[in-house]
Amino acid sequence: MIIKSAGVIVLGYDGSDGANAALKEVADLATAYGDVVLVTFGYGVSPAGGETQDQERAVSDIGRSVGESALEQLGESGVTAELVLVPARPAEGLLQVAESRGARMIAVGFRGTGPMVGALLGSVTYQVVHRSRIPVLVCPALAAVTPR
Repeated sequence: MIIKSAGVIVLGYDGSDGANAALKEVADLATAYGDVVLVTFGYGVSPAGGETQDQERAVSDIGRSVGESALEQLGESGVTAELVLVPARPAEGLLQVAESRGARMIAVGFRGTGPMVGALLGSVTYQVVHRSRIPVLVCPALAAVTPR
């Protein structure tokens, strides 16, 4: 017997294979528990790059595009979802949204690049897992997942 307990799941979504794997799992969870999904995309860029307004606008536009695709997919599954674009670096944006909206979980994908690349480049997944105060669901890229 499944007990319905509507809550909020924050889905970090960038359109990658890992994000699509997380979307699939979140759709199943949200359907089972009646949760609302916040498709979240952080678009803050490093100020070290000089002029950032145009960069932020371009990255925000990408976030809106991939986020709308995720909303469409979740809607087809009957899941209530909302797009949240955050003017912060991706990991920070996910953590901010989770805290401000009282999320019970953050779901993110993982590209499987390995610990060295993640450590050097500041993997969003790594940062979220190590900084989150709530459970984090990490889903490997679809290409790496063997059929059930």
